Amino acid sequence: MALLWIVSCLALIGTAYGCGVPAISPVITGYARIVNGEEAVPHSWPWQVSLQDSTGFHFCGGSLINQNWVVTAAHCGVRTSHFVILGEHDRSSNAEVIQTMRVGKVIQHPNYNSYTINNDITLIKLASAAQLNTRVSPVCLPNSSDNYPGGLKCVTTGWGLTRYNAANTPPRLQQTALPLLTNSDCQRYWGSSVTSVMICAGAAGASSCMGDSGGPLVCQKSGAWNLVGIVSWGSGTCSTSTPAAYARVTSFRSWIDQTIASN
Repeated sequence: MALLWIVSCLALIGTAYGCGVPAISPVITGYARIVNGEEAVPHSWPWQVSLQDSTGFHFCGGSLINQNWVVTAAHCGVRTSHFVILGEHDRSSNAEVIQTMRVGKVIQHPNYNSYTINNDITLIKLASAAQLNTRVSPVCLPNSSDNYPGGLKCVTTGWGLTRYNAANTPPRLQQTALPLLTNSDCQRYWGSSVTSVMICAGAAGASSCMGDSGGPLVCQKSGAWNLVGIVSWGSGTCSTSTPAAYARVTSFRSWIDQTIASN
């Protein structure tokens, strides 16, 4: 009986920190805005990381994809002198049990173009493995062949500005639900700037904004949250009537797998 209990507990531990299933459930009330934001339930997006410089300044978001690796946007310009903060919700609080991780390696996509913002993805290898717990666990990666149709409601999170001209980013993690757009719909706003390795979301009264860059756009599939997009670029005023573009993670799945395998 005791052995059975231990086995079932281990099975529970295995599922608790599997990908894409937060131990603390998020609560999403439709189309709240990161611009005019809605605060997330603390620690309900346990893969969300804050990328900070040595002064503690938050400059970008990112997503934990396993104990050793974080994915963010190439345009964030991460360096090995930066820090990856895990398990944070309120950046103004010293009471939270956070993990401050050093950066071991920064691997920018070899075809990243800073002019077109194409292939806007960077992998960060942590200098030491993250400790997975109820507040820190990875997001799932979609398969290369997965299709996420226009109109599907997804969620983006971050500590980005809640107004494009705000003086400071909000201390607490914000979230917003956004519909995906097809690329042809998105091109009606942005023309040929939108390429096949991007996916768009928004234009429905909500928007990502500066400081959200590199963070996750997640969609639920079979009960687990999948990282469908990485916050990349959009309206300079974070307009809620214009879609934002995200790096399309399905396009980079094989590069991610190969990079992790060889590093």
